[in-house]
Amino acid sequence: MEKIQVTCEMEVTLKMIGGKCKPLILDSLIRCGTQRFSELMRKITQVSQRTLTNQLRELENDGLIQRTVYAEVPPRVEYSITPKGKSLENILKLMCEWGEKNIDDRFILTNPQCTDCKN
Repeated sequence: MEKIQVTCEMEVTLKMIGGKCKPLILDSLIRCGTQRFSELMRKITQVSQRTLTNQLRELENDGLIQRTVYAEVPPRVEYSITPKGKSLENILKLMCEWGEKNIDDRFILTNPQCTDCKN
């Protein structure tokens, strides 16, 4: 496995959760539990299928989520949070709270995701 050089501990966190939708994926799995790919696609509307696939793969490689494939026809794949991923819960909650307090008229909130588990 190739080592990644980082300059500080904060960079480790950013490398693991930084990305177009990684915080949203993690938050959704923490708040709403195990989900299938199609459920995540419905919730995270601003991302393409390819990007979501890549972000899920990276989160799995980092040990933050678990991918379970069921031997069924058609195949069923579910994603769930790992204990390591769950340990980010407070960080993600603080990110939501900070965003809610600091949103201004430059932003239009089109798909709030920090409030509940809407399907």
